[in-house]
Amino acid sequence: MDSGYRGNGSGDDNDQDSSSSRRGKKHYHRHTSQQIQQLEGFFKDCPHPDENQRRQLSRELGLEPKQIKFWFQNKRTQTKAQGERADNSALRTENERIHCENLAMREALKNVVCLNCDGPGLGEEERKRGLQILRMENAQLKEEHERLSAMISNLMGRSMVVAPPCSGVLHEESNYLLAGGLLGGDGSSPPVDQMENVHRNIIPRNNNNNPAVVSSQPLTLGGGVQEMEKSVMIETMAAAMEEVIELLQADEPLWIRTPEEGRLVLHRETYDRVFPKVNYLRSVSTRTESSKDSGVVAANPAELIDMCLDPSKWMDSFPTIVATARVIEVLDSGMLGGSLQLMYEKMHILSPMVAPRDFIFLRYCRQLDSSAWLMVHVSYDCFKENEGFAPSYSWRLPSGCLIQDLHNGKSKVTWIEHVQVDDKAQTHRLYRDLICGSQAYGANRWIVTLQRMCERYAFSMGLRGAPTAKHELEGVINEPQGRRSVMQLSQRMVKSFCEVLNMGERVDFPQSSEMNNSGVRISIRKSAGETAQSADALIVCAASSLWLPLPLDHLFNFFRDDQLRAHWDVLSNGYPVTEVARIPTGNHPGNCVSIIQPYVSKESSMLMLQENCVNSLEGHVVYAPMDLPVITATMNGDDPIKFPMLPSGFVISGDGRLEKRSSTSSSKKGQGGSLLTVAFQILISNGSLSKQVNMDCVATVHALISSTVQKIKTALDCSDLE
Repeated sequence: MDSGYRGNGSGDDNDQDSSSSRRGKKHYHRHTSQQIQQLEGFFKDCPHPDENQRRQLSRELGLEPKQIKFWFQNKRTQTKAQGERADNSALRTENERIHCENLAMREALKNVVCLNCDGPGLGEEERKRGLQILRMENAQLKEEHERLSAMISNLMGRSMVVAPPCSGVLHEESNYLLAGGLLGGDGSSPPVDQMENVHRNIIPRNNNNNPAVVSSQPLTLGGGVQEMEKSVMIETMAAAMEEVIELLQADEPLWIRTPEEGRLVLHRETYDRVFPKVNYLRSVSTRTESSKDSGVVAANPAELIDMCLDPSKWMDSFPTIVATARVIEVLDSGMLGGSLQLMYEKMHILSPMVAPRDFIFLRYCRQLDSSAWLMVHVSYDCFKENEGFAPSYSWRLPSGCLIQDLHNGKSKVTWIEHVQVDDKAQTHRLYRDLICGSQAYGANRWIVTLQRMCERYAFSMGLRGAPTAKHELEGVINEPQGRRSVMQLSQRMVKSFCEVLNMGERVDFPQSSEMNNSGVRISIRKSAGETAQSADALIVCAASSLWLPLPLDHLFNFFRDDQLRAHWDVLSNGYPVTEVARIPTGNHPGNCVSIIQPYVSKESSMLMLQENCVNSLEGHVVYAPMDLPVITATMNGDDPIKFPMLPSGFVISGDGRLEKRSSTSSSKKGQGGSLLTVAFQILISNGSLSKQVNMDCVATVHALISSTVQKIKTALDCSDLE
């Protein structure tokens, strides 16, 4: 009975406990596999659903909105925990690996031996003692360097700035300028007397307190720049950089505007008082050119600085100004806060009647702050006496440009050009006004050319413009790669044409007096891969420049007009030509690359690649005959460099005398005149430069270019001009 009683009592208690437990516990609903699958899929796309999404899921799955909410909360917590466990596992594994490597390195250090004597390695005390000895020796070497530098400076008659390898000469001086030390707290220009006093502490001087010419013993090209020479170069560049920064910030009275065109030029007396210097070109005919200009360029500062430091890109960006550029030696590439290079550059005007300008100079590029970069040029005379470098008739005073980021893919560029030249005897009278007026090589021309080339690059990358075609080439030339390839081929054509106009290999021929007085320049050279013929093929280039009483845009439109081409182009056979494809290269409708088909038989596959380019200062029309398979292969991706070409064409520029001629009757239109250069290249024969070949070549090409010039004058109603 007891046991039965206990059993009954126990059963009652259990029943009561079970019922109360059931009343206190929550009822859980296990989701079906289909519900879980849909929830998992939604979680991958949206781990944090909003209220509307949860309601939608509850209707689709037959669950309460709270169930949906709690499921996503639990899923996020579970996912986070799994990720943390995976990270902890990976870190634990990496820690164990590093620990094993540490133990192995410690064991290896115990067995280190001396490489010289195979004995046991140095202990901690020996290493500390060795480092102390090295520091003492380093201090002694620095003292010796400073002592020798001071001695050499006294012998050379000037106080020399000693810059150890890690000195911040350029950093400190320019930061002081930018912070307001020289420019004033508000960035304005300091008074002239203050600029003069500060600059007297920067320019090297001799014992008489006169500016000293920074010079050194001539260096050989193969020997490199010695450390002492490098320190002088750094000193020269430091002074040049400070001068350029001051010139960039200054306004009147240092810079004044010309009354005719409003161009900024240096006020010579003020400049000489602030920046006293000697004349580097000691000649009575030496003159100085100076100019300053600014403009917005469609390129970011990084692209522009990369162009400045790469000679190939520099020549590609300024093909009508820079004929040759190369780095002689990289003097520094970071320790001074920028890049310092010793460079050679040849600049030219696209006419055989003007001698090129040669410069050996230092180029320094450096970032001043987060949105400003500086490039400085200054001539250096270390190679002036060397064999292989002709005597220079031009000297570049501190010049350069400031590049400011506009944060929209564009930059504001402020350019300064300042040179001394002695080129009067080498410049034809037609070009003297243009050159002596600081227009031919002035800052405005650099800015305008840079703007034009950046615009062309934007169009070549497909950022702007679209090609038009009316030929079987249409399907290919509309492709971005085909467009870029054709524009690269055309750029190479223009660059080759500009190089030919140097006429550096001109041969003196026994010409008649009539030919000598005609103004035609002729050169003959052997082919260097420019033609498909053998390597000993001869190429004759003839060029002539003349003045026409017509504005630049009038002449440019005449040469690019397909309907008027028959007036001057012998290849057209007196018929108009047909433009079968066009690729815009700028906003101006005349800036384009064209593929032209002359009037020939249907069996002929000859076409002409032509590039027209114009800006506010100059224009050119350059063309070269090409076969259809060559152009097709270029558009299909073949390397444009491998295809031969012989470009010819025209270069047009203002004459620099617009204000003088506007009030005279010498200009028929009353709008000033232009300078036109005509240049042809022709494959003449295979063989050597014999006397008879020379005479035949000269007569043939002279007749061709003279006839073409006369046809152009007649078509333009200028045939009465001499």
